[in-house]
Amino acid sequence: MNKLGKKADTFAHGVREHVRLGPKITETVKGKLSLGARILQVGGVEKIFKQLFSVREGEKLLKACQCYLSTTAGPIAGLLFISSQKVAFCSDRSIKIPSPNGELLRVHYKVLIPLAKIKGVNQSENMKKPSQKYMEIVTVDDFDFWFMGFLNYQKAFKYLQQAVSERLDDVQVTF
Repeated sequence: MNKLGKKADTFAHGVREHVRLGPKITETVKGKLSLGARILQVGGVEKIFKQLFSVREGEKLLKACQCYLSTTAGPIAGLLFISSQKVAFCSDRSIKIPSPNGELLRVHYKVLIPLAKIKGVNQSENMKKPSQKYMEIVTVDDFDFWFMGFLNYQKAFKYLQQAVSERLDDVQVTF
């Protein structure tokens, strides 16, 4: 198989894995269409990142990837943002949570992990289905976050590893 054919096959496999993780294909497609419309409306992924998360002066968005965050309630589809200062996730669709007065509020599920708080990044795969790959981010206080269903797993992992290692290089002390 030529290089272009292999890339197309890898991408198609990524799309298949990404869609498979959703509860229903129609819900997944609706979420992706909604996300695409929002990205166009706001003016790009970088603007969405700046709108959703406070961005410091000099902070650069390195990569944004569609994926799922693993939660006890099941996988949540969204965007993983990898910047020069943080790793952040925001769900494609809002979720309902109860307010103190009993009303249901609709909010986006967000996670923000400063790079300085990341102890490690690990790769994992399903032993029965090696094509199902996972990324684990472990924080210095031993919380772990699992991401899966990337359209391009290798590229996402490369950017995440690069951001974490560059941050570690910045804070190393020399004697």
